[in-house]
Amino acid sequence: MLTDKQKKLLKNRYWRLNHLYKIEDKTGKCITFKMTPEQIEYFDNMHDRNIILKARQLGFTTEMCIMQLDLALFHRKHCALIAHSLPDAERLFRNKTQYAYDRLPDDVKQANPIVKANTSELVFKKGGSVTVSTSFRGGTLYSLHVSEFGKICAKYPQKAKEIVTGAFEAVPLGGKITLESTAEGKQGYFYNYCQESEKMALLKKALSPLDWKFFFFSWWKNPQYAIDVIEPLPERLVAYFSDLEVKHGVVVTERQKAWYHSKEKTLGEDMKREYPSIPAEAFAQSVEGAYYKNQFKAIYQDGRIGTLPDNSHLPVMTFWDLGVSDSMAIWFIRKLSDTCYQVIDYYENSGEGLRHYFKVLKDKPYKYSKHYAPHDIKNRSLLNDAKSRLDVAKEGYMIDGELYSVKFEVVESIGVMDGIEQTREILKYCEFDEHKCEQGISHLENYRKEWNDKAGCWKDNPLHDHTSHGADAFRMFGVAMNKKEKIVQVPVRFSF
Repeated sequence: MLTDKQKKLLKNRYWRLNHLYKIEDKTGKCITFKMTPEQIEYFDNMHDRNIILKARQLGFTTEMCIMQLDLALFHRKHCALIAHSLPDAERLFRNKTQYAYDRLPDDVKQANPIVKANTSELVFKKGGSVTVSTSFRGGTLYSLHVSEFGKICAKYPQKAKEIVTGAFEAVPLGGKITLESTAEGKQGYFYNYCQESEKMALLKKALSPLDWKFFFFSWWKNPQYAIDVIEPLPERLVAYFSDLEVKHGVVVTERQKAWYHSKEKTLGEDMKREYPSIPAEAFAQSVEGAYYKNQFKAIYQDGRIGTLPDNSHLPVMTFWDLGVSDSMAIWFIRKLSDTCYQVIDYYENSGEGLRHYFKVLKDKPYKYSKHYAPHDIKNRSLLNDAKSRLDVAKEGYMIDGELYSVKFEVVESIGVMDGIEQTREILKYCEFDEHKCEQGISHLENYRKEWNDKAGCWKDNPLHDHTSHGADAFRMFGVAMNKKEKIVQVPVRFSF
């Protein structure tokens, strides 16, 4: 029987969370769960919609498993946790939720006994439930937690969409949603939510119940990430930690620096993604399976993204991807030599005809030499008197009272993978305008292989998503320049 003192303590949620539940620590030892400083910071400041960008192994999934079990048991709330795969979901349920429940005092369990239990769900007699799965649709939830949402967005974009349109909608106003993840490239819901919520946090804007509240937890906030110093830091890390202190006010101890140095030896270029020091660092790393990962690593190291020198006296080439009733993309590139290309601008849109894009060309302050399009521009349409878009482009449109036409060069049709390889080669000679090409650069960095969920590996073909059109247009550049085309230095005005 519970004493009066115990009954009083059990009414205090904070006390319950830090004294009542058992977990297994990293050595396999059964211990009482106690929130870390990072977990307390989240617990004390949580909003209705929360997004956590974090370093690895900070225990937020464990905290949420315990919090949701507590909500179900003591507050009769319905809760769900989503993981990116069924084995991970069942593992979390078995090792976190079920493990903690099984080790509760019998008096606590008898106060709200189980009426249903399986490998992914506990349902309690007096109300409340906790479910761990890969999705959730139907019913109503008070608490929803999505673990590693960034990785779900990157590898399983359709599943991410189902979570947003299904599981999110199961949580009404007054309910709680938490998205938690390390970063995985500059794309997808997680990246977009992080960008917007961090901006609102920096501007100290008031949040509505449907706005996402931004939390960032770096590796250096965890005192466990420190080891004894056994060797001096390389000069690049000395400079790195100096920049962190000067530019961002991040001061770390010598033991923390030693830990970072040692961990980096194992993770290599993935270190900043898995253990970011500042939010921007987390998304600076290329996504897994990205075709141009190594090329952009070199581009960033060489400082080839920024403000470009003024070469407005030189003409511009354009490279197109021609979608049908969907997105179309154009890259604007100057050739300075056979080993130097300035990528000066990028444009994409959807649901518009060729007239719109010709108007874009006309309004840009560039002199054009050549325009390159994929081979399917020659395909004839049932519309326009069975003319191809190549024919329509030659005839032109009346724009601002003048006839504008474009004479496209048709890029040789080769295999996609051959084109990607040629693009990898040309990227070593490219420098990008940081602002005008921001969207296009993001597409190139995140253009990646499709993930085979069943086999657990990358497929040999690209994933078709929002990055595809920009990447396909840039591939036209890689293939066309492989032929060493020469450009006309002084084009005739209005002769596109």
